[in-house]
Amino acid sequence: MPENASLNGCIDRIELGFVEREATPRLLMKLSIQLHLAGLSLSNTVSILEIFGVERARSTVHNWVHKADLQPEEGRSPDHVAVDETVIRLNDEQYWLYAAVDPETNKLLHTKLEPTRTNVIAYSFFSELREKHDVDDAVFLVDGATPLNNACRRHGLDFRYERHGNRNSIERVFREVKRRTTSFSNCFSNAEAETANEWLRSFAFAWNQLI
Repeated sequence: MPENASLNGCIDRIELGFVEREATPRLLMKLSIQLHLAGLSLSNTVSILEIFGVERARSTVHNWVHKADLQPEEGRSPDHVAVDETVIRLNDEQYWLYAAVDPETNKLLHTKLEPTRTNVIAYSFFSELREKHDVDDAVFLVDGATPLNNACRRHGLDFRYERHGNRNSIERVFREVKRRTTSFSNCFSNAEAETANEWLRSFAFAWNQLI
């Protein structure tokens, strides 16, 4: 029952304001967006639509996901925040994915995809995180990454070194993102960085609704 409630709540929060003329019933559009963000490939999502007698291309569902412009909820006040960075492939280039997670709820607070890894970018990531959430009194859990440590110091945030424990929550997020980009290469292949960032925000929205 809790899982069904989460799924229904997530579908209800998907807005389709971008739709002008669309032959697909709105409920099926919302269901398609949710199923894909929850882990179903575009091909399998299209197959689900066919069960309801609706034939749509994979690119159509892909466009629905991006046009919905889903965003994770802002205004959280976590006691702890796990932050980390990892390498993500975008086409043939290497990008860095920065992420912040509330380890008590496993909810994603913020993501940022950047082409490089610097002190300036880490500082900007924390600035954006502080704008979205009340984290000034939180304890930040970091590993040995120098840019993240420096950013915490420059922002005057309390942080401590931790490789496991509560930081496992962010590793689970990274594993799922990498599984999706490996299994469903259409997510980050032939895509611009901003498109990938949009997908990450949509992923964060769905992740927070379903965990």
